[in-house]
Amino acid sequence: MFAEARAIVIGPGPENLARTGDKLQAKLLAQRCQVPVLEAMNQPTANVDEARAFAHRVGFPVMIKAVDGGGGRGIRLVHEDSELDSSVQRAIGESPSRSVFVEKAAVDGFHHVEIQVIGDGMGQVRHLWERDCSVQRRFQKVVECAPALMRDRDLVSKVIDSALKMATEIRYRSLGTFEFLWIGFGADATSSSTGSNVRGSWPGHGGQFENASPNSFSIQLRICAEDPSNNFSLSIGKVTEFVVPSGNGIRLDTNVNTSNGSASVVGSNFDNLLAKVILTASSWEAVVRKAQRVLLDSRISGVKTNIDLLRGIVSHPDFVVGHVDTRWLGLKLDEIYHLGQRIANAQPGGETVRSISQQSSSQAGLPASNHLFRKGDAWSITLEPLTKDTSQEAAKVTHHLRFSRVFRNDFPTSLAAEIEYTTPTSQTAIPYRMQLETTSTAASALVSSTHRRGDPQNPRHIVLPLSGRLIEILVSDGENVVENQVLAFVKQMKMELEVRSPRAGRVEWVHEMEDEEEDVAEGMLLVELNEPQEKQMRGKL
Repeated sequence: MFAEARAIVIGPGPENLARTGDKLQAKLLAQRCQVPVLEAMNQPTANVDEARAFAHRVGFPVMIKAVDGGGGRGIRLVHEDSELDSSVQRAIGESPSRSVFVEKAAVDGFHHVEIQVIGDGMGQVRHLWERDCSVQRRFQKVVECAPALMRDRDLVSKVIDSALKMATEIRYRSLGTFEFLWIGFGADATSSSTGSNVRGSWPGHGGQFENASPNSFSIQLRICAEDPSNNFSLSIGKVTEFVVPSGNGIRLDTNVNTSNGSASVVGSNFDNLLAKVILTASSWEAVVRKAQRVLLDSRISGVKTNIDLLRGIVSHPDFVVGHVDTRWLGLKLDEIYHLGQRIANAQPGGETVRSISQQSSSQAGLPASNHLFRKGDAWSITLEPLTKDTSQEAAKVTHHLRFSRVFRNDFPTSLAAEIEYTTPTSQTAIPYRMQLETTSTAASALVSSTHRRGDPQNPRHIVLPLSGRLIEILVSDGENVVENQVLAFVKQMKMELEVRSPRAGRVEWVHEMEDEEEDVAEGMLLVELNEPQEKQMRGKL
């Protein structure tokens, strides 16, 4: 097919992908090359009982992994049996092939290290050194460092050799990454952003590693549109200001551009990564100081971001000396985030900048509409001509309108509903689809969902705790729900997240989806609860 189209495929090709694109096949390849691997199931499954049997054999904690997942998707860490069913189902939902496997979890003191390898497809392979991606949350990288800061360069060499063995075995073609977990003393790692061969010395350690000849160190920071203060919920909206200092040793990779007055929109369908900031300096201490300065002078408005978290990471004493592993950020998350907030507020105008950013974020989210429209609401509309034309009969005309479904409510800015419409000449209601949109520019500035906003202080309201794409609602009007029952699923960047009820009650009102899937913003009213029906009946007796 490609030959007929005269197309040239740039990449590893189907032979390489067949052996490395599937996680289980990649583990088998590692075993054939005598690379140590964690114990795992030999075959993929969609059966919870099979997953449970393996988990009980190797012992908790275990990792549920989609065979074809990536970027943190399709991965669940399970600590006990009660978490297994839900974790398997959610991982399956994020897997294109809908198949997973179970692996013994590596959680204590491990470092995530990646080796960059390039191959010509003929068996010749070379490495471009290693990088450390241990500063991560939910199996997604937040900060990367290069080169490795480990004392034991012999261990680094063994990991590099393992990557080259596997690449040679499959006659790897293209530029790719071989990822490892390892145990060692305070890691970081690999090739710097300049692409030069870099080796490092331990921070604060006067001596050099054997075979070490460092000439630069790099840190990559990932700026994402998310709210660390609200469980890292996706922040949907328009990026109205994006300022990152430039200079020697600072590289910015982004498609966000607000210099010409335009704004980039963050939606729910794609990754929330706004930019990668790559910093390079001649020593580890220097690159850390550069990262601290650049983050302090950066300004982003319109959406909430993780920039305060990044400020806390690069200023934390553990990071400064390289003592981090894959659990470090998760275990010290609050401490690190609050450190970043204190740093931001300590600079001149820090509170002012923060308030402007938060104000812009709230404006980009749900409008605060207090008008409640429900199914069954009805009106009589009387139209009376203002002109007194004697040649025509100017009579009052009464129309009747009743809502049968309400999809979107931000009246008076916008309103979408199905209505039953009766005219004076017809006694039978005619169904219509009604769409109301204002023609002012204020409405066009809204980039996220325009549904009814919930009141977090109202005990009857269940408010959507995160932005994303609403893919399924599991309850309906009149249904009784129990505390912690799953009400809906919201997808963020291909990851399915549960929305649970914080209390028991009877569904008095539930949001009606306009389409099979729709964008929704944090703060939207999802369900309105009353007391459970049995409680109401007992109260009447």
